[in-house]
Amino acid sequence: MKTVNHWIGGKTVEGASGNYGPVTDPATGEVTTQVALASAEEVDAAVQVAKEAFLSWGQSSLAARTKVLFAYRALLDANRDAVAELITAEHGKVHSDALGEVARGLEIVELACGITTQLKGELSTSVSNRVDVSAIRQPLGVVAGITPFNFPAMVPMWMFPLAIACGNTFVLKPSEKDPSASNKLAELMTEAGLPAGVLNVVHGDKVAVDALLAHPDIAAVSFVGSTPIARHIHTTASANGKRVQALGGAKNHMLVLPDADLDAAADAAVSAAYGSAGERCMAISAVVAVGSIADALVDKIRERAEKIKIGPGNDPTSEMGPLITAAHRDKVASYVRGAAAQGADVVLDGTGYTVEGNENGHWIGLSLLDNVRTDSDAYRDEIFGPVLCVLRAETYEEGVALINASPFGNGTAIFTRDGGAARRFQLEIEAGMVGVNVPIPVPVGYHSFGGWKDSLFGDHHVYGNDGIHFYTRGKVVTTRWPDPSDAPAGVDLGFPRNH
Repeated sequence: MKTVNHWIGGKTVEGASGNYGPVTDPATGEVTTQVALASAEEVDAAVQVAKEAFLSWGQSSLAARTKVLFAYRALLDANRDAVAELITAEHGKVHSDALGEVARGLEIVELACGITTQLKGELSTSVSNRVDVSAIRQPLGVVAGITPFNFPAMVPMWMFPLAIACGNTFVLKPSEKDPSASNKLAELMTEAGLPAGVLNVVHGDKVAVDALLAHPDIAAVSFVGSTPIARHIHTTASANGKRVQALGGAKNHMLVLPDADLDAAADAAVSAAYGSAGERCMAISAVVAVGSIADALVDKIRERAEKIKIGPGNDPTSEMGPLITAAHRDKVASYVRGAAAQGADVVLDGTGYTVEGNENGHWIGLSLLDNVRTDSDAYRDEIFGPVLCVLRAETYEEGVALINASPFGNGTAIFTRDGGAARRFQLEIEAGMVGVNVPIPVPVGYHSFGGWKDSLFGDHHVYGNDGIHFYTRGKVVTTRWPDPSDAPAGVDLGFPRNH
């Protein structure tokens, strides 16, 4: 059986704890790989390697850093299919989704390639007599990233390219459910010329996470995952004196007004709710239909959802793959099975779905729940699967109030032809990312990604300007130099004595 080991100091390092976790092909249910789970001692060893590497990398020139990043961008582009295949094999998403994930990660690599302009400082001259003030940004040291299973390549690339470009060294703890993509990303970094120890990958479970959160040589922690874990990460790491950005869960709403193009809205709802099998924090999981269009909208969503082809991610005809684990599949199914008892109309029931020839895969079909109540489990919880809830509101104001009452504030969208309504929505809605006739408003790389309320813990969003500020700290230097004409008697520097 294949074993995924750690990547430390620019090379593979075999796990020493003796503990391994299973990695499953979600399409077959077969355990194909085992991943080494690090002990606290192994995490410390990786941090020490990163700490040593920082002594030189933190002082390296911007030209040296960007040379590596440009080479990395070319290698990643050339190997995007290979990375996507690893994602499909361990996560289960279809190949086109996996390729899209790599492409979004490449955006952040490209942002990091332009770090020379992002790290420019500021200068004010003659703020007082011969006094100048400058502001610069410097790296933090060793920083860590803890990333989720649903985007095993993209989310790590939201973090380490910028952190490294800013002069930090990085320890990545990816999800143990699909670890191979992270190792591939690190190997390509080494091939691009990154010095040993600047990027390290340590696999593990809670033991490794707790070791990172407590380690005195970790200056900052980036995290993406569920809200309960994000809250724990933020609380624990902050208590240990670390800078933290912890992105949590979501319940993203799509408000559809009566004037909207219902065909476009239905297309958007299906792609945003069921793409990547709903395993993404920016999935639309709740549609709020305003006024009389609800019935027609539900019919159009149902018609489209029934046509989605579910199958193995490596089948080019598949449009949606399996869920990551059988346990997660069963949890998602439980929300659908309990929905009717909590007042919902089950328009589509995807539970019990299977794929011929791959009956042991972690399959679930698409589910559509109508007339969902806000006090039901299917609405209150982040399901993280292909389940779309439809709620109804009589007015725009009622719909906005419903959305704003949610404890989550990651992303949201409005579908309308009315520019005035859209303008009000983007100002009145309490969420960090807003789409206008765009169902999944994930910002491009040079803007920052992050939510509000229980979807974000910490002051900084990820990537973009916020990411660069997170991975650096400011320093202000106030300088006064004597004028050369004020040199002591007997020393002539050739400057006139008179001003």
